[in-house]
Parts: sequence; C-alpha cells; structure tokens
Amino acid sequence: ILHKLSVSQVFVISLPTGRQASQSWFWPEIYHRLLEGKNTTFPERNVRDAFYYLKRKGLIAGEKRDDQICISLTLRGEKEAEQSRVNRLEIRRPKQWDKKWRLIVFDIPAKLRQSREALRARVKQLGLHCLQKNVWVTPFPCEKEVKFLREFYELDKKRLRLIETIHLEEDKLLREIFQLS
Repeated sequence: ILHKLSVSQVFVISLPTGRQASQSWFWPEIYHRLLEGKNTTFPERNVRDAFYYLKRKGLIAGEKRDDQICISLTLRGEKEAEQSRVNRLEIRRPKQWDKKWRLIVFDIPAKLRQSREALRARVKQLGLHCLQKNVWVTPFPCEKEVKFLREFYELDKKRLRLIETIHLEEDKLLREIFQLS
C-alpha cells in the first residue's frame, strides 16, 4: 500500500499520533526509514522536498535538539495523518471463510449527525452490507478496523458495537453478495 502513496503522505503517516504524539523522531531516523523502508524507497531529494513542503503547510514542526533536528506532527498534521489512515482502512478477505458473521451496529445521536453520516459512508466503503440503517454485516474479521473507527470518531462500545455470530437467519442472499460458498 505504501508504494502507492507520495513521500509526503508516507512521511505524515509515519510520525506518531494520538497518545504517542508527544514522541518525536529525529531527522536521521525518519530520513533513513523513508530512504530504505521495507515497503518503499524514495529518492533522497524527494524526502528532503517532502520535509520542507510539510513544514511550509504547517503539518510538521522541526526543532533543533542536541545538534539534531527533531520532527513531530502539529495538531493540523495529526488530523491529516488520522484522516489519511481512516481513508486507507480496509477489511481483508481471508482465503477461507470462518463461517462467522460480523455485525457492526451503531447508535449515534442526532446532534452528532455529521459523524454518523461519515461513519455510515466509511462502513459502506469498507465493503459491509447494510441490513438496516445502522446495522451492517460482513463475513470477514474486522475487530482492528472497528476499534480504529471507534477511536477516530471518538465513540465508545455502547455507540459502536461489533457482534460476531455463527447464525444469521436467511443468510443465503448475503452469501451470494459476499461470494461465499
């Protein structure tokens, strides 16, 4: 997936966010990671240009500490990184179906309508099928993805639930939709 992203996108999503946002990376560490990463490598000039571009846009901050440049995301950068992560979120289809259905049920109040609609759109993009307005189903494991969505939309387990079941009445149509045998 990383090879499809620009240097700037990889740069931003590589920096710590959320609870780890207080951590900073030193320039040589991130520079090395982008130049010789596992999933992608970028030309040296592109890495430097990305650093200055992101700094100009106000997404990262760099300060000198002990003769090294320390890089961290700004609040704006954190928001951009989290949005990028949610946009890249996907539910992987395993080779063999484990015969379990996963229901995602959410109950978000009207005052948070914008978040509710954004979550509904994101769940649809993830490939879930709508059973009812706020009840979606997939046959594929998605615990990590649901946890990430909870954190991103700042919902608790009462507002966004994941239910696993082996029995779902009249699931023939769903089996066809998800191309399951």
